[in-house]
Formats: sequence, C-alpha cells, structure tokens
Amino acid sequence: MEAYAQDLIAFVRLHQAWAAPLVFVLAFGESLVFISLLVPAWGVLVAIGAMLGPGGINFWPVWVAGAMGAALGDWLSYWLGFTFKDRIATIWPLSRHPNLLPRGAAFVMKWGMLGILIGRFFGPLRASVPLAAGIFKMPFGRFQIANFASAFIWSAVLLIFGDVMAKLTTWLWSLW
Repeated sequence: MEAYAQDLIAFVRLHQAWAAPLVFVLAFGESLVFISLLVPAWGVLVAIGAMLGPGGINFWPVWVAGAMGAALGDWLSYWLGFTFKDRIATIWPLSRHPNLLPRGAAFVMKWGMLGILIGRFFGPLRASVPLAAGIFKMPFGRFQIANFASAFIWSAVLLIFGDVMAKLTTWLWSLW
C-alpha cells in the first residue's frame, strides 16, 4: 500500500497536470463505500497538498476536483443504501465488518446532517455514514447539502494541511 502511495506522489511530482484528475479519482474512491475500506487515499491527498506550494500546483482546481470526487463517492454510497437497503450489508467487504453499518446508522440517526459532515473526517464512518443515510432514507436534498458542504471542507483541510506541513518542514529545515 505504501509503495502504491509513493508511486502516485512521484507521478504527480512529474506530471502536475494530472494532479486534479488524480485527486478526483482518489477522493471518489476514498468516499465510496466499498473502495474506501480497501484503499484509504487520504495520505496521498495530504502529500499532494504538500506539493501545492513548492511544486507550483494550482490549489483551486485540485481543491474542486477533490471535493467533487468526494461528493460523488458519497452520493453513490447514499444511492446504494437507498436502493439496496439492508441487503448491502451481506456484500463483501461490508460482510467482513458487521459492526460498521450499525455504527454508521446510529451516527446518522443521532446527528442527522451534522453527522454527514462529521463522518467525512473519520475513517470507517466516512464509508458507512452516506450508506446508512440512504438506507434510512435521509431526505435527498438534506443529504446533498451536507454532502457537498462537507466534501469542500474535507478537500480543503487535507490539501491545506499538506501545504502547511510542507511549509513548516521547510522553515524548520532552514533553522538548522
């Protein structure tokens, strides 16, 4: 997994024009219920954020690509939950994590729209909250407002965190 991440980061370093499309795909996979459990991509998104300043990669298209990928991944997860209901829990890899869906359901039932925003920032919840929102028929409009708002915030946080860490590292290195 680590080699995969390093290869993607090296690719973006050499081919900066591919930063936004790659971030879109990674954010989509990170937010899609089945893929998110197998391939956590947030570390690569932070590393790409670290290349924004020094690499001259434009923040805005990468940010929008990350947000749109994340929002579409969650939208598809919501749709899968809405369409397939509880049957989705019997499909691999969810069948191997039987407590994941009930945790997401409890979270959505307790927090509602705010749960969509909070869930975006916590690993296993990121995958199960939109699915649970679909299963329990959270109103589509309310879900999408929370989905898109949280996707734009999440994308910005990861990219800016990487950029700030790169700047901090450069500054600390200059002190030596």
